[in-house]
Amino acid sequence: MKEKLSLNLKHTAGFVSMEEILALAHQSVRHLDALNSGSGAGSDFLGWLSLPDDIAPQLDRIEKTAKHLRSVSGTTVVIGIGGSYLGSRAVIEALSHSFRQQGKDKQHDIIFAGQNICEDYLADLLDVLDGREYSIVVISKSGTTTEPAIAFRIIRDHLEKKAGKARAADRIIAITDEKKGALRTMAETNGYETFVIPDNIGGRYSVLSPVGLLPIALAGFNIRALVNGAKTMELLTRNNRNADTNPALLYAAARNLLLKEGKNIEIMVNFTPKLHYMTEWWKQLYGESEGKEGKGIYPSSADLTTDLHSLGQYIQEGQRNLFETIISVRNPSRKLEIPTAKDDSDQLNYLAGKRLSEVNYNAELGTTLAHSDGKVPIITFSIPELNEQYLGEMIYLFELACAVSGYILDVNPFDQPGVEAYKTNMFALLNKPGYEEAAKKIRTRI
Repeated sequence: MKEKLSLNLKHTAGFVSMEEILALAHQSVRHLDALNSGSGAGSDFLGWLSLPDDIAPQLDRIEKTAKHLRSVSGTTVVIGIGGSYLGSRAVIEALSHSFRQQGKDKQHDIIFAGQNICEDYLADLLDVLDGREYSIVVISKSGTTTEPAIAFRIIRDHLEKKAGKARAADRIIAITDEKKGALRTMAETNGYETFVIPDNIGGRYSVLSPVGLLPIALAGFNIRALVNGAKTMELLTRNNRNADTNPALLYAAARNLLLKEGKNIEIMVNFTPKLHYMTEWWKQLYGESEGKEGKGIYPSSADLTTDLHSLGQYIQEGQRNLFETIISVRNPSRKLEIPTAKDDSDQLNYLAGKRLSEVNYNAELGTTLAHSDGKVPIITFSIPELNEQYLGEMIYLFELACAVSGYILDVNPFDQPGVEAYKTNMFALLNKPGYEEAAKKIRTRI
C-alpha cells in the first residue's frame, strides 16, 4: 500500500481539544465553498485552485524550453523576488544533492538573483558568470519591481557583452504579464521567448505555474510528478466537505484555535536541511496572506537539530506564545550507517550499525516530547520521502490551508497592501520622478 502524507494533531491536546478542531474545521467548510464559488475576498486571485489541471497544456513547452537552455548553457540565473523565486528554490533545494555547488550534482546549475539589492552579492555573481556559459530566466509581472529589475539590467548587460545581443536573446526567457508591462515590452522588442503569469494568480501562489515549473525543469526534476502531486492533494481537499478527512481544513482550524489561546507565533521546523527553503516559501505564503489589519500568526522557522543548540532553549523555556509545526520526512534517499570504533573514545558504539536516519528520527521524537512537556503545542506533517509527488502534495495543501485560514481570520489572503510602504519611502529617498512631495516629508524625519 502506498504511503501517504499525514497530519498528526495529537500534541495540540491540552491546549485545544480534537472536538474543538473538528468543530472549527466543519464551520470552515463555508470558506472552502467561498473559494470554490469565488464569493470570498480576493476572488480575482483564485487561479491557483485549478492550476494542477490548467497547467497541463503548457508542460510540453516548459520542458522543451528547459531542454533548449540546458543545451546552450550549463547555468541559468533565475531572477525574481518573493513568490517569483521562493517556490522553485524550495523544490530544487529539497530534491538536489546537498553539495551540488561543489560539483557533486551533474544537473544544470540554477543560481538565484533579484531577491536582494546587495552590491556584493551581484558583483560576486558576475565573477562567477564571467567563466560560464549561462542563460537568464527573468520573472516579473510588471518588469519594474526594483530588486529583480536592477538585477536583470545588470546581468542582461553582462550577457549581451559576453555573448552578443542575438545569442543573448536566445538565452533569455521572460515570465511576465500576457499583454502589458515593461518586461512584456522589452521581451517583444528583443525577441525573448515568454511565458505568462496569469492575472488571477498572485506570486506566492504561483509555484505550479511557469514561474516555478520552468526553473524546476531546468534543474532536471520531474515537473509532471510535481503537478500530479498537487492534483492528488486537490482531489483530497478542494471539494472535500467532510472536514474530518480534509487535512487543509484541519490544519487551518488547529492553528487558528491555537492563536485564540495566545499562541501567535508558528515555528515551522524540519529535520533535514533540504527543507530550509520550503519553510522560507511557507513563511512568505502565510506572512503575506495573513499579516494585515493587526491580525495573523507570525510565521517563523528553524532547522533542527541544528537550531536545537540555539533557538532550542527559547522554544523549550521562553515565552509560551508559540506553537510548532514539524515537517517530518520518514525515509531518506541515501543510506549511511555509523561504524564501530575499537576504542569507543567518543562513547558512540551503542549507535554502531544504526542508520543516521534512525538517530535523527529519535531526535525528532525526543524533541517533540520535550517541547510538548515544555507547553509547546505541536502539529506534525509526515511525508514518506522527498520527491516531486509529495512536494506537490505539500505545496497544494499549504496553499489551500492558507486561503482558508485567511478567511477564518476575516482578512483577504490574496493581497499585500503593506508591501508598498517601504517602496514609497525608498523611491522618495532615491529621487524617483513623481515622488518629490513624499521626499520632502521623509527628509524631515531622517
